[in-house]
Amino acid sequence: MFKIVGVVGAGTMGQSIAEMLAVKGLDVHLVEKTPEKLQQAKDMIEQSLDRQMERWAITAAEKKLTLNRIHMETSLQHLAECELVIETISEDLESKKDVFSQLDGIVANDAVLASNTSTLSLTELAGASLYPERVIGMHFVYPAFRIDVVEIIRGLQTSDETFNKTKSFIDEVLSKKGVMVYESPGFVTTRLICLLINEALHLLEEGVASPEDIDSAMSMGYQFQHGPLEMADRFGLDSVLAALDGMFREFGELKYRPSFLLKKKVRAGHLGIKSGIGFFKYGKDGERLT
Repeated sequence: MFKIVGVVGAGTMGQSIAEMLAVKGLDVHLVEKTPEKLQQAKDMIEQSLDRQMERWAITAAEKKLTLNRIHMETSLQHLAECELVIETISEDLESKKDVFSQLDGIVANDAVLASNTSTLSLTELAGASLYPERVIGMHFVYPAFRIDVVEIIRGLQTSDETFNKTKSFIDEVLSKKGVMVYESPGFVTTRLICLLINEALHLLEEGVASPEDIDSAMSMGYQFQHGPLEMADRFGLDSVLAALDGMFREFGELKYRPSFLLKKKVRAGHLGIKSGIGFFKYGKDGERLT
């Protein structure tokens, strides 16, 4: 079973996945392009662990052990010993294919290469590797350490061995529910939640209700932890826009066309928690202020 795992991309999702893996006792190599981005990722992971300490979920010793298991790297070359690599960079097909192509010359031939993509074709991504049979989709829902389901997506050439190793790792090591999903843009979780968010944006554009009341109606009425607009802020409005754009291109159906309000927010740099403001305002620790 995998004991050394690489995570490529230290953005919001990469941080969450790296933290989750380290808490489970795995050695994690987190790769990002610049030392500045790695330091930001380290700070955010530490803040997340501090919040867990405040809730008495972990001890100071456990926090220290978790941080010591995460190795910050600026080159893919440091992933040579990894038995599993999870790619979690931005939803750009060519950038992801470049990562998979480079990994072929770095990791062992039997290492599993997973993508956290939510909208792109696993079959097309796998085509960038000399060993497409070892490429698989492993789609975590944010925050990865708290959500107990992972979508497992097979590309056309993904082998049974790769799937079985991945499923066992998710079920037994991560103690999460691995759900088999056939390749389709958005899979299950992204496809459904982005439609909900997009419809909430249309309600806001039409003046049906305020952001606060839209979220209250859904969180209280259907027992959601967060309403759809705060969900969007937590996912990152740029990520929601990219997902909707991808599904709109693939399916060609108007229901996936992103709300113009979402586009305006992204153009203004109001990306949600990562920028401190989206549909609501947030503090440096990600707590909602208004």
